[in-house]
Amino acid sequence: MCPEDLPMTAAQALAVGVDTPTLCELAGLPRHADPRDIRDTFEQALAELGIALPDYRLAQRYALRWLATRFTAGEATLAELASDEWLEIEVETVEEQAFVALLPPCACCIEYTLGFDEAAWEAQLRIAARALVSHPTVGPGI
Repeated sequence: MCPEDLPMTAAQALAVGVDTPTLCELAGLPRHADPRDIRDTFEQALAELGIALPDYRLAQRYALRWLATRFTAGEATLAELASDEWLEIEVETVEEQAFVALLPPCACCIEYTLGFDEAAWEAQLRIAARALVSHPTVGPGI
């Protein structure tokens, strides 16, 4: 989830009855607020709710699963999948490895590395994404 999405997520939490002073503050922040301010407010709201942030490695694995979920739902473009942030992720499952292995490091690499075989790559990526999404949820040691 991007920092600019957190104020809306906080507003949704308030709408279903989750309420803390800092959650109200977070919901009131504009989408274009400084990401550091959003992050700090988000972390404080979580602390007030008694929710601990997962460690960085586990958070990356959650983000990878979310990316695969968005892709299988048609909500993420091929260009969005291209990012060097996935190059150093420590995967723990075969499904994570298969999905990450198909992700190009940047959008320009899609054409460069795949040439005219983009349709076959997209089909393989969809299979890998579905396998990842259908695998049990992420957790320590899972």
